[in-house]
Amino acid sequence: MTRLRNRLIVAFLASTLLPLAATVLITTTLLDRSLRYATTDELDRLARTLETTGKQFYQRERAALKRDAQEQRVQPIHYGTGIQAEWPADVRAFWDSGEVERFGVSGPGGDRMKYVRRVGDGVETYTRDLGGIRMADVSTELAQTRRIVNDLDARDLHRGFMLALLALLGAAWLVSIVPLVVIAHRVSRPVQQLTAALTDYAGGDWSRRLDRNGGAARDEVGFAVDAFNHMADQLAESRERLVQLTRIASWQSLARKTAHELKNSLTPIRLTVEEIQARHPAADRAFVDQAVQIVVSEIESLERRVRAFSEFGGEPPAIPDRIDVNALVSERVALLRLVHPGTHCLQRLENGLPRAYAATDLVKGILTNLLQNAAEAAGSGGSVVARTHGVDRRVAIEIHDSGPGLSDDAASSLFEPTITFKKDGMGLGLSIVKKNALLCGGDVTLVASELGGTAFRVTLPAIPEERGA
Repeated sequence: MTRLRNRLIVAFLASTLLPLAATVLITTTLLDRSLRYATTDELDRLARTLETTGKQFYQRERAALKRDAQEQRVQPIHYGTGIQAEWPADVRAFWDSGEVERFGVSGPGGDRMKYVRRVGDGVETYTRDLGGIRMADVSTELAQTRRIVNDLDARDLHRGFMLALLALLGAAWLVSIVPLVVIAHRVSRPVQQLTAALTDYAGGDWSRRLDRNGGAARDEVGFAVDAFNHMADQLAESRERLVQLTRIASWQSLARKTAHELKNSLTPIRLTVEEIQARHPAADRAFVDQAVQIVVSEIESLERRVRAFSEFGGEPPAIPDRIDVNALVSERVALLRLVHPGTHCLQRLENGLPRAYAATDLVKGILTNLLQNAAEAAGSGGSVVARTHGVDRRVAIEIHDSGPGLSDDAASSLFEPTITFKKDGMGLGLSIVKKNALLCGGDVTLVASELGGTAFRVTLPAIPEERGA
């Protein structure tokens, strides 16, 4: 199965490659058009045009100066052969070269045209102003332009800009993948864990839970993890309650059958014994009366057990209502003090406790049974503590006693019927308490006692909107 992280990365690639390609295309097109405005070909053509124009201007000015010299419109500077030692270096070099005539430029930056020619007794030089045009400077600028054009041709700016652009965009795209991979991993990992947990839970691992990784962000994934853990807790609690109710249902069925069979047998036995007593002669009446009394007493004991089994096997009405738990606990403790005046009964009730939503009569029976058991276990001079508090969106009632406590074997089978650890007990009281608590949507569990004896915790559904009522 394709992992969510890989799918996120593929989605990123698909969503960025097309815009990236479009960006490269548009940028390269604009770059190409921009570079065309300053292309080396145009610079080369401009340099060649200027060079041709300069040559034409030079040729024209040279011809004009020669014509003026021939027509004697300009006065020459004459250098006679008798004073060659005083000639300028350029004039002496011209004389030594054997040339007939020579043209050149002179003056600052070459702003004058110079014409040198041989005559019979020496050399004559003519000059002409170029109107502010400095031919030497123009030649230098043209040479510099030629070097620039050659450098641009060698560098290939268009290709360089293209490669730089592609490298920059590629690097930015690759760098953007790194945080994407990290984010994709952080998003996909809890989803993958949630999927694995759901699979394990569906496969029968009902203890499977997910960790919030030390306080993950309160996002949708975190809420999903919390919802899974809450659902698993609720299902585990419901499953445990269903198992308990199923077991109690089977015990109830057995109890009803047993009670029915015992009642059917006890009634004719009692009637027969009473009939024997009535018909027996008066001479043996004392012995018969004693025997009948013993039999009837045992029959009454059996009938009490039958009634206990009938009560356990019956289904009392469970009509839920809003219960002020603190008030109900105070009422039950007040009754306990009247029945057991030698036992110290204390209360620790939490203020602002929400109301419970359960059957009032069933809760009263639960508290009466647990408080009675606690007082009998603590004995005269012992202590019983009743406390209330809220726990996990429920209302909790705890009954602690200072009695001898329970052994591990006794604690393991504490809520099973027909098991008793008291001299006159039927072994059904805690089973009935367990059943009634489950019928109320709550539960009864054994907890550690703060008084060193035994402690039970009764949990009931709460009504959150009434907190502090």
